Amino acid sequence: MNNARVTIVGAGLAGCEAAWQLVRRGVPVRLIDMKPTKFSPAHKSEGFAELVCSNSLKAEQLSNASGLLKAEMRALNGLILASAEKCRVPAGGALAVDRHLFSETITETLKNHPLVEFESAVIDRIPDGPCIIATGPLTDPALTDAISQLPGAKALHFFDAAAPIVTAESLDMDKVFRASRYDKGSDYLNCPMNEDEYNAFYDALMGAELAELHDFEKKLVFEGCLAVEILASRGRQTLAFGPLKPVGLKDPRTGKEPYAVVQLRQENEAGTLYNLVGFQTRLKWGEQKRVFSMIPGLEHAEFARYGVMHRNTYLNGPDMLGEPDFTGRTILGALARHVSTPSANFQPMNANFGILEPLDARVRGKRNRYEKLSARAIDTLNEVIRTYDL
Repeated sequence: MNNARVTIVGAGLAGCEAAWQLVRRGVPVRLIDMKPTKFSPAHKSEGFAELVCSNSLKAEQLSNASGLLKAEMRALNGLILASAEKCRVPAGGALAVDRHLFSETITETLKNHPLVEFESAVIDRIPDGPCIIATGPLTDPALTDAISQLPGAKALHFFDAAAPIVTAESLDMDKVFRASRYDKGSDYLNCPMNEDEYNAFYDALMGAELAELHDFEKKLVFEGCLAVEILASRGRQTLAFGPLKPVGLKDPRTGKEPYAVVQLRQENEAGTLYNLVGFQTRLKWGEQKRVFSMIPGLEHAEFARYGVMHRNTYLNGPDMLGEPDFTGRTILGALARHVSTPSANFQPMNANFGILEPLDARVRGKRNRYEKLSARAIDTLNEVIRTYDL
């Protein structure tokens, strides 16, 4: 590739990583983001790589597809993973970050790089010359319209939800206990529920008033990030076997496994803020205060941020993209293949082992199979890195 300046629109996770991978190869970048000139309803800070939903980047173990994705990104000297390591907060087997430090680290790295030229502007057309559009799910409507005019483009959208955040000092620590599942550390705060408390909470949640959506929006919810009230609507025990499952946890007050547990994950480095794990929601703010305060330990919780809904926009990639060259034996390659493979009902997909090319031989046990897939993926990626000097 020559050294013509590449324009990147969007300074989120994808745009920042793309910028970093280009400049570390000597390619100058013009990075454009609409912040601080304009903010979407979900964005709050001026910095790059703002995490608007959870501060967790998910699991790190190689028996988990999210862990494999991180391992591959580390192998490729990714800025996002390197920055996350610097801004890590306790989260058991997951990689979670202080979102403000995380954003600051990436912003300073790129703004101070001699090959990066930053501009704050609202873009309403596709820029001329080499260009990467990385505006992601919160693309400004004007640019969405411009993208939708590209050959084969079909702009789609679904509605995503963010979980509320509470202050640590407002929690009742006589009820809340600190522990990770199966005695693997003590990174989470846990709010235990008995059966009566769970049922009362469930009934209140099911009767709570929701923020209004238009009729056409109601089906456009991504399965990978469902609102807690939508999960609950699928059955009284759905939460108890889902985000509120008590497996691997014991309440020190009783020495027994609770009926259900609401986990809180540390939100910032100082440990003054915690988010409610799995509690993405579109309840009205007053209803969030009323219903979530029924959770033991959260009776007097101070909400630093209520859960919100926002529109996510994505493209029907299979109509626009050719088959990728990258191998489907890696999770990065498999994801690239997913967004370019024709599908009758295309939707974004999280990293998962099901999209990897299968192993040549059968391996017994899901965990063993996943670890074999991860080992093969890393070996494959290392060979690619050596071959192409990446």
